[in-house]
Order: sequence, then structure tokens, then C-alpha cells
Amino acid sequence: MTNLDRFADLTLLSFGKINVTLGGVVTGAVVFMGAMLLARLVSHALRGVRERSSPRTAGALYLLEKLASYGLVILGVIVGLSAAGLNLSSLTIFAGAIGIGLGLGLQGVVKEFVSGLFLIFDRMVSIGDYIELEDGVRGAIVEIGPRASRIRTNDNVNIIIPNSRLIEDRVTNWTLKGDTRRIHVPFSVAYGANRAQVRDAVLAAARANPFTLPETETRKSQVWLVGFGESGLDFELLVWPTQTAVKRPASMHAAYTWLIADALDQAGIEIPFPQTDLRLRSIFGHEGDEALRVLGLQRTTGRAAAGAAIRPSVAPTTNDAADELLSPSDDIAGAEEDSPA
Repeated sequence: MTNLDRFADLTLLSFGKINVTLGGVVTGAVVFMGAMLLARLVSHALRGVRERSSPRTAGALYLLEKLASYGLVILGVIVGLSAAGLNLSSLTIFAGAIGIGLGLGLQGVVKEFVSGLFLIFDRMVSIGDYIELEDGVRGAIVEIGPRASRIRTNDNVNIIIPNSRLIEDRVTNWTLKGDTRRIHVPFSVAYGANRAQVRDAVLAAARANPFTLPETETRKSQVWLVGFGESGLDFELLVWPTQTAVKRPASMHAAYTWLIADALDQAGIEIPFPQTDLRLRSIFGHEGDEALRVLGLQRTTGRAAAGAAIRPSVAPTTNDAADELLSPSDDIAGAEEDSPA
């Protein structure tokens, strides 16, 4: 037996039937490091396939990626321990030590790890989904890790969220299972405007844009009159945008607001502004039109008095928010980009 063999057979730990040698520890460490390296390579390969795949299959590939990497690491741990001289039956000896470790502070780590597994298998929150938390944080999920998930806002800010928060707290998933949602865009017009003309002009502008989905029996673009404001009629545009637009709420609302303003300008429909009516009951013994003539004034309509006669049609202006919606995004599953208001 050579000196190297004697060195490898050097006993480090002997307890009952357990005999841990230096050579076994080195072998186990090599096996474990090999498993870690293999898990990283497999995860990198599957990530490359996922990034080139469609959003429909990206979630399944992410699940496969995590299962493969976790499985290889666990297999490496088991084989490494066996190579070090600890057979599977001897692992029960370490259960007490693991329990003590959990009692001293590993509960949180295990909790987040288990929560991450639930997130991966449950699929109510998946990679690429655009979510909103109770505290108002909104963004696309780009990674679900063993301890925390990473959310990227539309301002390219990465927010690390513990996995348990996505399970225990209320989470609004705006794009669950790749679906869209209806949005409400408020706007107002001056009193006296033709309501039918307002509706037709705004609907035509909304339907003509590529980030508005084609209408169906259950998903139609609409204009509602929702109230009588202090200076004008309050309306809302109800529209079903594309999924890409839903994931860019700030740009989406800005784009539709700009479109509405352009549509009202081209139709010559006045946007309201604050105004106050002053009624003079008697001036030097005269009332009404007679009192105005005494003052050298003339009765005018509310619109003319404000100096806002019906405006001529104007050409559409440059809508930067709409250009932002139509620009391609480079997110992980076609799911990220700019920030909410």
C-alpha cells in the first residue's frame, strides 16, 4: 500500500457502522461538484430553448428546467454522501442535526423553497405573467428561484420578492394563462357636445389601432357616459387591448388618452375647462339683456364666452406612447417592458 493509499484511507469519522475516510470525502465532493456543474449546464441549455420558444410553451419549459436542475443537485447530494461512506440508512443519524438547524433559523429558507415549488407546479403565477402585489408593485415575473422570485418592472427595475409572498398575499395576475383584460380610459367633453358624435369619433380611433383586439360578441369596444362633471360630460372608453399592451399599463393609458384627444380635435369636439357663470339680477334698475346693454356687453353662449368656438379639424399628432406599445420587447417570455404609472 502506497503512502497515497494510506492517506486516502485516513479515517476522519467513525461512529458505529459509519466510517468516513478522507478519500471518501474527496470523492463525494467531486461527485457533488460534478452534479452541480451538470445541473448548471442542463439549466442553461433548457433556458436557451425556452427563450426561443413561444410564450405558450415557455411555462412548461421553465418547469422542466427547474425540475431537472433540482433533481440533479439532489441526486448529487445522495451519491456524494454515499461515496463519502454515508449510506442511505445512515442519513437518519443527521436528521436530528438538520432538525436543530431548522429550529435555529432555517425554517424561513425551507418555507421559501417549498413555496417556490408550489409556485412552479401550481401555475397560477408563471414566468412571463404581469402581476400586481398588494403594495402596488407591478411587473413581469422573470424568475422563480429556490428562495425568492424576481419581478422586473417596466422601468427595468428588478424587485426580489420572497416566494411565500406570492402564495400568502393577494396577487393580481393581469395576464393569467395568457389572457387580456378590459381597461377603462376616462375623458370629458364640454356640455352641449353631440354624444353620438363623441362616441363614434372615439370608437373609430380606438378600433383603428393595432394594439386594440378585434371585437367579438363578448369583447366589444364601448363608450359610456358615466357622469355629469362640473365643467362637462364625463365619459369612459372601454376597450380590450392586446396582451403586450396590458403588460405596459402606463404606455397603454397614455396612448389611448392621446388617441382620444386627437379624435376629439379632428371631430371639432370641445374639451371642457373650468368656468363660472355670473348672473346679474339688476344693474341700475335694469335686468337681463337690458342690463348687459347698459354695461356695453352682449349675451353670449358659454362656449363663445370662453373663447372656444368649434375648432376646425386638425391632423393627428405624434403619439409617443403608441409607438412605445408597438415597439418590440426583449423580455424572457415576451412578457416585460415599461412601468406603470
